Amino acid sequence: MTAPDAAGLRRLTRELLAAHPPATTDRTDFLKARFDAGLAWVHYPAGLGGLDAPRSLQPVVDEELAAADAPDNDPRRIGIGLGMAAPTVLGYGTDEQKRRFLRPLWVGEEVWCQLFSEPGAGSDLAALGTRAVRDGEDWVVDGQKVWTSSAHVARWAILIARTDPDVPKHRGISYFICDMTDPGVEVRPLRQITGEAEFNEVFLTGVRIPDSRRLGPVGEGWKVAQTTLMNERVSIGGARIPREGGMIGPVARTWRERPELRTHDLHQRLLTLWVEAEVARLTGARLRQQLVAGQPGPEGSGMKLAFARLNQEISGLEVELLGEEGLLYGDWTMRRPELVDFTGRDAGYRYLRSKGNSIEGGTSEVLLNIVAERVLGLPVEPRNDKDVAWKDLSR
Repeated sequence: MTAPDAAGLRRLTRELLAAHPPATTDRTDFLKARFDAGLAWVHYPAGLGGLDAPRSLQPVVDEELAAADAPDNDPRRIGIGLGMAAPTVLGYGTDEQKRRFLRPLWVGEEVWCQLFSEPGAGSDLAALGTRAVRDGEDWVVDGQKVWTSSAHVARWAILIARTDPDVPKHRGISYFICDMTDPGVEVRPLRQITGEAEFNEVFLTGVRIPDSRRLGPVGEGWKVAQTTLMNERVSIGGARIPREGGMIGPVARTWRERPELRTHDLHQRLLTLWVEAEVARLTGARLRQQLVAGQPGPEGSGMKLAFARLNQEISGLEVELLGEEGLLYGDWTMRRPELVDFTGRDAGYRYLRSKGNSIEGGTSEVLLNIVAERVLGLPVEPRNDKDVAWKDLSR
């Protein structure tokens, strides 16, 4: 089967809309039909939500569907599944795993979370201590994970665990898909500076994971995890947004609508940040174009760095622009939200929540090292644990 061109995708999209009119079709049924038509991820293989078409043609489908007011799959709620789990399952999953997980993931019937970071293994993720021990056809997992977004609503988790403590830390890790409803999985909320608990800590006690839910070979979980992490940084820092989308939008609107708040100094700072936000947006578009030719590279780390810095500087400017109003905080209720809504909340929320941007998805310090070593080609930082078995490392 020949991959369709732009005209072919438009035709297929219009056929989908004719067969399943958005105004009269159940939202979930429409999304399932879209996946089955290969119009979910057009660059994915046929039968797995795609048509083996170039990734660059996805906007052709999206524009036709948007014009018809077709429902989307609420990508903010299922961002971890879309941006991290799906490309990893596609790259390392068996045919059976791809068929089982990709459709309900894309449709949004099953939410995913990420069980990577641990209390003693955040920035140095490869030092993780959660153990997975083989027992027949299962792996028995014990350990603790932390900073887990959406764990309280997730059905599945991507999980890395240590399967061999006798080799250096990067070589003794394996990658699994964990059922969050299994016995031994306990999710506890972590209340944040915003008052909410979108993050969680997860305790794993004797959790049995079938070997059929392992992704990639035993002991090569770090390699698999790199696919997840690189896609994560692209999805965080390189998201497709319109001009004045994201954090710069509310500040620009306030500036235009409330001239009494303006000062010369704030004007100069707003101009600088507006230009930087636009440069970051266009750089993100270029990064997505580069993805058409292959896998995400370390450039995504640079985008995520810029995203964190800009969000923090823009939200700080917004609070300062609003003066006394900027010190108000709308709601300190302890809630466990399903998604992070930067633009739909008040300035105080944006200011507080953006503090986490330089930690989540890889700390800015770690990402600076990645950019220095893998983009700029600077010397690698010296390591004294490269050839030391994990069990012999001081902790």
